[in-house]
Amino acid sequence: MKRNIIISLFSGVVLLSACHDLDLNPLANGSTENWYSSEKEIEMAVNDLYRDSFWPLDDEGVASTDWVGECVYRENMTPFMSATLNGQDARVKNLWSNQYKVIARANSVILKYQRALDNGASESIINRLVAEAHFHRACAYSKLASKFGAVPLVEDEIDIDKGLGMGRTELTQVKQFVYDEFDKASEVLPTSYSGEIRATKGAALAFKARFALYMGDWEIAATAAKAVIDLGIYELHENYGDLFLPLTANSKESIFLIPRSIEFGVKINIRGPLPRNHGGWGTPTPTWDLFASYVCTDGLPIDVSPLFDPHDPFKNRDPRCSMSIVPFGENFMGIEYNPHPEALQVMDYKSGKMITNNDTRANAQYASYNGLVRKKGIDENCLDNSYDIAPDKIMIRYADVLLMYAEAKIELNQIDQSVLDAMNEVRARAYGVDKSAVDQYPAFTSTDQSVLRKQLRVERRMELAMEGVSYMDLIRWKLMGKVMSKKFYMMLYPSSLLIEKVVNTGDWFWPFAPEIDEDGLADFSKIEAAGKAAVIAERKWDERQYLWPIPATEMLINKNMKQNPGY
Repeated sequence: MKRNIIISLFSGVVLLSACHDLDLNPLANGSTENWYSSEKEIEMAVNDLYRDSFWPLDDEGVASTDWVGECVYRENMTPFMSATLNGQDARVKNLWSNQYKVIARANSVILKYQRALDNGASESIINRLVAEAHFHRACAYSKLASKFGAVPLVEDEIDIDKGLGMGRTELTQVKQFVYDEFDKASEVLPTSYSGEIRATKGAALAFKARFALYMGDWEIAATAAKAVIDLGIYELHENYGDLFLPLTANSKESIFLIPRSIEFGVKINIRGPLPRNHGGWGTPTPTWDLFASYVCTDGLPIDVSPLFDPHDPFKNRDPRCSMSIVPFGENFMGIEYNPHPEALQVMDYKSGKMITNNDTRANAQYASYNGLVRKKGIDENCLDNSYDIAPDKIMIRYADVLLMYAEAKIELNQIDQSVLDAMNEVRARAYGVDKSAVDQYPAFTSTDQSVLRKQLRVERRMELAMEGVSYMDLIRWKLMGKVMSKKFYMMLYPSSLLIEKVVNTGDWFWPFAPEIDEDGLADFSKIEAAGKAAVIAERKWDERQYLWPIPATEMLINKNMKQNPGY
């Protein structure tokens, strides 16, 4: 089924590229005067909107670093982390350009579908395809508004001259347009398809909830998220760790995804974050900041929980910790993982023999700098096909919707049992139990707005780690300044120094728990001051980066385009 979906979408991409190869400017549309005259042509046009490049995540993917500090590529930092983001950044230009391509192509479908109806196309099928175009147009504008704020609102086909003179539309108008577009889509789209992966009613409602959450429109977010829940067709994947693996396809938890295919080149290469004993590079690695954010099995942060042992830091932690980061000493894909500087050999369980441990820096300089390696989304299937994998690109899933509903209701201070149930459903899944089994996991019970807000934010970070969601969470919570003032830490190097200062004093892995502040963020400065950790890199922050800069090319060619403050 997945192969057929890819073939269908891929063929639409190839053929529609020819129709739109005149997109010289993001606001310009190519010549398509003879297109959109049949049901097939409309379908191919809509299929093009599912192109992988039109659906970027808010990080750089499973095999690279991110923008908020959940993963780090040794000492390398993104422009966002070094506060040097500007209008020439490739990510900035690509997001603007690609989303306006989506808008232009969706506009063409919405404006010209009548041609197909006039030629006898099925009205029900055309209406559904047009609803998909409204969905994609809404998603494109939501991505743009979330990053840039006010952007030009284009509903019609325009020529290049008009496009070059358009200014930015007020954000309030863009917001309402997006909400209306999602409503138009959700009213027509089916709840599911047979043998296809396409936009659904649930997807339109879920993305509406997400955008409303980003905009601080809590009532809209709560209503849309509740509508998704009330559809009754989504459920949490039974095992959290399995959900993200390459062979888990089209889970009932996935509300909207972009299918991948090695055969058609829609894939990612996982070699980077794999341990070096498996032929990987041991980077990018989960950061100590992320590692410290997972609470203990009593639901308390590690600096106050009596269950936390800094010398055995995976013990008594929320199960998602060891499902996302490889525990020390674990048989991971057939080989023991151990970054300890004295573990010069480890067990190869496939051969039953001890082998040289290239995952300790005592043997391999470029092994994980901080001792951590990623586990989420990785299993032995990642070793095939030259480390190329094709897991579903999950854009939004049911657990996110449950937490969005809870957050919106918390911000409205409308905390009732449905809020606690939504949060407990997500947390209980991590422990492999039903939410009613409150004696088997640390259930949420507080109805105090301040307390539950903090707990919700920590829960989102644990549940959605390394999925490209945390960036916008920190942006909308206005926590970027605090996060970006923190350093990236690693183990002491060379290994002889690590043995002398940490191992021989009984302070492996950490000498004590880092302090966790009121926002769930870790502070390692005392461990650094004690000489037990080293700094990989120092992040910087500029308040202007709460919004991205308008691309430099747009500023140069459009005299009516106004730049965001500070750029």
